[in-house]
Amino acid sequence: MNRTFEAIVVGGGVIGGSIAYSLAKRGMEVLLLEKGRLAGQASGAAAGMLGAQAELEGEGPLFLLAKTSRAMFNGLADELKIASGIDIELVNKGMLKLALTDKEQQEHRRILEVHRQNNERAELLTGDEARRREPAISSEVMGAMYLERDGQVAAPQLALGFLKSAEAFGSVIKEDVEVQSFHSSKGIMTGVATSEGDFMSANIVVAGGAWSEVLLSKMGLPTITHPVKGECFSVRTETPLLSSTIFTSGCYLVPKKDGRIIVGATVIPNTFNPQTTVKGISLLKENAKKLVPSIEEAEWEGAWAGIRPQTADGLPFMSEHPDYSGLFIATGHYRNGILLSPITGEVMADLIEGKTPSLDLSSFRIERLIRRKN
Repeated sequence: MNRTFEAIVVGGGVIGGSIAYSLAKRGMEVLLLEKGRLAGQASGAAAGMLGAQAELEGEGPLFLLAKTSRAMFNGLADELKIASGIDIELVNKGMLKLALTDKEQQEHRRILEVHRQNNERAELLTGDEARRREPAISSEVMGAMYLERDGQVAAPQLALGFLKSAEAFGSVIKEDVEVQSFHSSKGIMTGVATSEGDFMSANIVVAGGAWSEVLLSKMGLPTITHPVKGECFSVRTETPLLSSTIFTSGCYLVPKKDGRIIVGATVIPNTFNPQTTVKGISLLKENAKKLVPSIEEAEWEGAWAGIRPQTADGLPFMSEHPDYSGLFIATGHYRNGILLSPITGEVMADLIEGKTPSLDLSSFRIERLIRRKN
């Protein structure tokens, strides 16, 4: 069995899968290690929104990253289908960001101008215009911002599409293999120690989501992210209730195939407890009913939670560690891991190959939030 690789990716979610896929496409020998099941954590729990404009205002380094990544999905959907046979269920029907108050309408007008100044498409709708697009929307909705370019995918299929495509290009994918520690010599990475023994590589990528900081702490590195639990539930209707994704500050509703709707998500920081709570799910139910009253007649399907990684400043980490040559970090994507996965894979592959990425990554360097070694 081969024990030496050009790169080892730690983490079998959408970010790790995207990095492994990008590296494998470039001809690198890649090993990906996942301590549990592939796409078994936040990637499998996500609703799959591609909300570059719904989540962000249209300025700053994160928005540039997000809109660049969003534009990659059309081609990516075809690539992954050819390589893996997996349909990521890309839907480009836009997103409606609803306003229930005058204050929210004023905020939408402000954000609209920012988007237009950045050459992004956005349109303000009255409440009646929003209901003509989506008749199930509540009469309490005063207006909406229609974001044509925001869409959605099936998050678990996207993660598995990356992973299976990486495998098709020659990557070795291992589930149920836990990385226990790292090997290094004089600040240079040489490999990892795992529950299946040592694997050697000069390039180690930590892409373990909220568990990345747990793993990095084994190297004596400071905590760099914190976990945030997000609870969701899903329902089904005999006929589709919505065609567009509905987004507000209180909750979102993402229509999937066959009348399924995913509703999310709560925000519970600093916990790795994956259990859902009555309080959290009840709040989501009430918020969803305010937006789409007839959802209370839908058939209940289930509830779950995902644990997402967040940084102190809200920007992900995508860089080589300043004190360990060959140790690359890709985590902290928080609510935008699905959206940012294509571009993350490409820029991290550039860094590992020693190339200059097409985007300026200075805002995403890890040293901005850690103390350097003395």
